[in-house]
Amino acid sequence: MLYVVIIFLCLSLVMYVILGGADFGAGILEIFTPSSMRDKFRDTTYKTIGPIWEANHMWLIITIVILFVGFPPIYTMLSVHLHIPLALMLIGIIGRGTAFVFRHYDAYQDEMQKVYNLIFTYSSFITPLFLGLTFGAAVGGEIDPEARTFYGAYIHPWFNLFSLSVGLFTVAICGFLAAVFLVGEARKAEVRSLIIKKARLFMILTVVIGGLVFISSIIEDVPLVDLILTEWITIGVLLLSTAALILLWLKLGRGNRKLDRFLGGFVVSGILLAFGYHYYPDIIIVKSGENLSLFNSAAPENSISTLAWALMIGSVFILPALYYLLYSFQKPKLME
Repeated sequence: MLYVVIIFLCLSLVMYVILGGADFGAGILEIFTPSSMRDKFRDTTYKTIGPIWEANHMWLIITIVILFVGFPPIYTMLSVHLHIPLALMLIGIIGRGTAFVFRHYDAYQDEMQKVYNLIFTYSSFITPLFLGLTFGAAVGGEIDPEARTFYGAYIHPWFNLFSLSVGLFTVAICGFLAAVFLVGEARKAEVRSLIIKKARLFMILTVVIGGLVFISSIIEDVPLVDLILTEWITIGVLLLSTAALILLWLKLGRGNRKLDRFLGGFVVSGILLAFGYHYYPDIIIVKSGENLSLFNSAAPENSISTLAWALMIGSVFILPALYYLLYSFQKPKLME
């Protein structure tokens, strides 16, 4: 049953990065959109993410519940040593959602719309940034349970070059996913052309900042490059992701929306798989003491079994409903 829980945990993380990341990316793209085009760009994002944006947080909730119930030591370590980036990430989620509702559904349009726009766009940037910072801190090896200073215990684990580069890489991935997903939703040629340009820009940024992650890992003495480049599975997955990215560059915006989205999702899934395989089963790499893994941090067998059954039974109801929600609001007649 432990492997069932691990599969659901991995699936939830991947789905949140892809679907939730695409939603965050819509706000990130808006930052880089010329003011003359922002209203038209917003119309496209409203129609695309408006009906479904909140459903994507389901994956984050499932992840948190799995960690809380199934892996209490990991949940505790993250909540204690990384409470600052986690709190800022949650503030970003709340601010973004509130601003989106007010700017989209507010019956009275006034000067406050400018405030809502700023909160929405910059919260969309901040949230994945601190999500990436948290991930970078978890695997960066700087969490020290024996730290005796506030800085050493709660700041240094995430406030370093490696974690920052992972945070920026997460932002780039979100912008990339949003642009790829939005290309097929743009009904106006000028908006479609703009989104294609942004998609290619964020493809380049993803590659460049991905390189920065490897460089920062060398500088910070994080054993990322040596281990990834010595494992044939991670090398193969990264090569496949690179090939998919090149194909996406060539095929993007040529009318095959499903292919664009599949390739975009494949690229990101491949990156997550490569990094996940590299660190599995460890979740938190600590500076002193034993790393926290999915095996040495698992809850008692009865708790794991109950959690596994709850996840399997819940998925029977939740996944079909989620699919129908996405399918319903992707019908062309509803997008016009």
